[in-house]
Amino acid sequence: MATSTKKRRQSHLNAGSQTSNSAASMFSGGQTDQLGVDGRFVEGSILRITMKNFLTYDYSVLYPGPNLNMIVGANGTGKSSIVCAICLGLAGKTAILGRGDKIGLYVKRGCSKGFIEIELFKTGGNLVINREIHVENNQSLWMLNGRHCNQKSVEEEVKALHIQVNNLCQFLPQEKVGEFAKMSKIELLEATEKSVGPPEMYEYHCELKNFRNKERELENVVKEKASFLEKAKQRNERNKHDVNRYYEKKRHLDVIELLEKKKPWVEYETTRKEFEGAKKERDNAKKQLSALKQAQAPMLGKIQLIDNQLKPTEAQIKAKTIAIKEASLKCKQKQEQLDRKHKEIEDIKQTQRLKQMEEEDHQKRISNTRRTIDDLKAELAKVGDQPDVTPRINAVNVELRNIREERAKIEGEKADLRREKDNLHAESTMLVRKLSDMNNMMNAKEQKLQRRHRDTHTALHWLRQNRQLFGGNVHEPMMLVINVRDHRFAKFVENHISFHDLRAFVFQRKDDMEKFMIEVRDKMNLKVNSISAPEESCSRRQPSRNIESLRRFGFFTYLREMFDAPDEVMSYLCHQYKVHDVPVGNDQTKAMIKTVIEEPYLRVLYTTEERYTLKRSHYSNKISTSNSAVHPSQYLTITVDAEEKRLLEQQMKACEVKLREIDERIKTLQAEAATLDRRDNELLAEKKHLSEVKGKKRQLEQKISTKQDSLGQMEHSVIDLQKIEEETKEKIAVVNSHKVSIVTVFMAQMKLRSKLTMEKVYLALETVGLMAEKAKLENDCRDGATELKTTEQKCSRLEQRKVQLTEQCKGLLKRAMAICKMKPDESLPEDLRNAFSKLPDTLDEIDAMLNEERSRAECFTGLSENVVDEYNRREQEIKHLEKELEDKSNALNAYRQNISEAKERWLNPLKQLVEQINDKFSDFFRSMQCAGEVDLHSENEEEYDKYGIRIRVKFHSSTQLHELTAYHQSGGERSVSTMLYLMALQELNRCPFRVVDEINQGMDPVNERRVFDIVVRTACKETTSQYFFITPKLLQNLQYADEMTVLCVHNGSQMLPPNQWDEKAFIRRCIQRKARA
Repeated sequence: MATSTKKRRQSHLNAGSQTSNSAASMFSGGQTDQLGVDGRFVEGSILRITMKNFLTYDYSVLYPGPNLNMIVGANGTGKSSIVCAICLGLAGKTAILGRGDKIGLYVKRGCSKGFIEIELFKTGGNLVINREIHVENNQSLWMLNGRHCNQKSVEEEVKALHIQVNNLCQFLPQEKVGEFAKMSKIELLEATEKSVGPPEMYEYHCELKNFRNKERELENVVKEKASFLEKAKQRNERNKHDVNRYYEKKRHLDVIELLEKKKPWVEYETTRKEFEGAKKERDNAKKQLSALKQAQAPMLGKIQLIDNQLKPTEAQIKAKTIAIKEASLKCKQKQEQLDRKHKEIEDIKQTQRLKQMEEEDHQKRISNTRRTIDDLKAELAKVGDQPDVTPRINAVNVELRNIREERAKIEGEKADLRREKDNLHAESTMLVRKLSDMNNMMNAKEQKLQRRHRDTHTALHWLRQNRQLFGGNVHEPMMLVINVRDHRFAKFVENHISFHDLRAFVFQRKDDMEKFMIEVRDKMNLKVNSISAPEESCSRRQPSRNIESLRRFGFFTYLREMFDAPDEVMSYLCHQYKVHDVPVGNDQTKAMIKTVIEEPYLRVLYTTEERYTLKRSHYSNKISTSNSAVHPSQYLTITVDAEEKRLLEQQMKACEVKLREIDERIKTLQAEAATLDRRDNELLAEKKHLSEVKGKKRQLEQKISTKQDSLGQMEHSVIDLQKIEEETKEKIAVVNSHKVSIVTVFMAQMKLRSKLTMEKVYLALETVGLMAEKAKLENDCRDGATELKTTEQKCSRLEQRKVQLTEQCKGLLKRAMAICKMKPDESLPEDLRNAFSKLPDTLDEIDAMLNEERSRAECFTGLSENVVDEYNRREQEIKHLEKELEDKSNALNAYRQNISEAKERWLNPLKQLVEQINDKFSDFFRSMQCAGEVDLHSENEEEYDKYGIRIRVKFHSSTQLHELTAYHQSGGERSVSTMLYLMALQELNRCPFRVVDEINQGMDPVNERRVFDIVVRTACKETTSQYFFITPKLLQNLQYADEMTVLCVHNGSQMLPPNQWDEKAFIRRCIQRKARA
């Protein structure tokens, strides 16, 4: 262990010791004075780290050196706990560490609170930061130099010293080493700016990005406004023609309005003149009519006299006509009555004829019946000689009963089988639905596997298609075949089994596994995992203690009992993960954890939210524990009961077998039923024939008896034709007497009608004489009458025309005044008189001009007053837009000027900084016989948020430089590249310290030795800042420097207290041991 040449420094790390130091002495910072005088510490370097009840430490104080601090110790001793203390003590987030997400998880198990105190070098007075962590509520209490404060105050102090624990270029914990290579070029540039650039460099960069964003916004605004302005001008230019057309149309509409106002006045004047003419013409017609009436008066008097004589004669003729009609109607009615009586006599005679015919038919039926009886008696005599068929009919009936009983049994059995078949179909449908639900859940598991690891999913499909190639059992990936019985327990199983094993295929035989890997890994180039189950099954291995003995601690089952899996899979998990011996407890277990971990047989256990791992020292027999949070399950929450699925499949097969058996039995029964049906038909036919033979004699006797009864009835019901003939004569005599009375009335009405007709003829002759005389008089005065009638019609027409024109004049005057908006007594305004004087004075001219003006106005279609308003409004908008565009353009030019100035302030120093980093980085790689370079990368110089640092490396002479990514280089190559980049930053660093945790884990010995030499050579220069290098191992015969501080971390209850440690005695014993060897 090397010590500083300037000042001997000692660090005390004791994770398992108990100390009696009081809290006051613990946080007193007693060595602050002697550390502060060391001028090699830079501003913000760590002078002291004190931990109490923190992770693996009861109490420990660490004093790092000003240059390279090599923290060495076996795995689990507490190296990374120091890294956690630095991060959390300087107000870092738990997410930076990649371990527990709750701050309370960093307090040592069994303690209610923990403490971290960090002393930082600061000119003018060191800064002491204290953090007290409480488990119960996951809260922290902060102090700065002994005064209580909040976390924000601590963050501000830490930021002022350029400490950035969230910057991977300054603080690289173990869990984040792999993430450095995953950083994008942009993220790496920002981390580098913050770490080694001047304080204003990152601010300039952010300012540039903001300027560029605002420039883009302004460019878009200017572009949009210019486009909008151009469109507005184009639209207004198009609308200008419409505006001119609008005003031209308005002039035509004004003329039309004047013409429409004058037209009613012209119509009124024309109508008024027409009224005067009609009135004068009517007066003349009245005088002419009076003269004509005086000349025609004598002849008209005679004609009137004749008309007076004609009126009574015409009335008498009308009355006679009505009387004749009434007499004719009565004659017609009597004629109809006579016709009905004739018809009644014919009906009586027809009835008599029908009775005679009926009697003839009756006699024929009696004769036929007698012949039929004789024939039946003759046939009966023949039938009486045949043998008796009754015994054979009885035998057939017995056989038919037997057949029907057999058929009923078959039908009953078929009905039972059909019911059983229906029940089996229902059961089968239910089983299919349940199996489908289970298969859907399995498909969901497969989809999760496909999303997480596509190669494994591809190999799974290959296995399903080629399962016949393997001799033993081959199981699909564990996550598909493991079935957790209760989804709440899935998190325990998933946290206990690594994902690499969860996606692994399990083989019963090793030769099958080798064959599988050759196909999918070598030939198909798929990255898959495979496992061979132990030769001797471990699936039923018993736990070391019965679960009942552990219930007092809150344990309720072992991990194996929480899930089902095939025998080979369970055997592997019992052998590799000891799932049969891992108990699972509840909150009671968590509360009793101090007592639980004392149990000697426990190695791993679970509480509701945590996993505990217990290790027992081979030397002191002491127990060390570590705990971690149980993360929620991602893959095993979908549970399918494998045993239930197997039983369902068995039940499904049993149903299918039973259904086949039932179908076969039904077919057999149907064949038997068909045979019985054929025999039944044969017997029925025979029985029918026998019955016919047996019943023929009885039928003949019955027929003879029936016919004889019928013959007796017919002989008793003979019709008396003589009596019917007498009755018919009597009925005809009664009808004839009625006909005589009707004929008497009919003849009287005929005489009356004749008399009335003669009287009507006489009156008609008289009327004809008067009409001839009237015609002669009318002929004599026809010419005068025609002229008189014409004159009367003319007078009437002229009177109507005068009234019509009067109303028309009133209406036209009223309409004309309304159109001109005049009051009733108001005269026409002077301006309208002048306007009317310039317009035509006749209706034809006005109509012609109106049509012309309307035609011209109609040519201007699609125009409205809105066009003018829109044109004027847009003119104002264009002026406003031109002003806005000018302002935005000026603002854009100003932003571009600012960007140009800011770019010069930022880019030139950045290029120089990257060039310096590249020089160092390239030198480091050349010293390792490799090649590497760092450059500033940007696809577009104006996109400042796309600038980034690109690292390119080459580890083999036969390859080209390749960009450092998380996929192209191996883990060791990424570690070397990361370490050398951080060392390239070391001499440029403006941060007070850098932390790198176990970055050399993936390096080969040659590269590890080269990197170690570069780290020592670079980090031990006087110009560099503090450096923490954490590693669990070191190669032999490394080169060390006097400026290094080596901090050895040990863990155990037998460690010496810090004040009893004798460094000289330890070195002396080591030298003596080497000499003896």
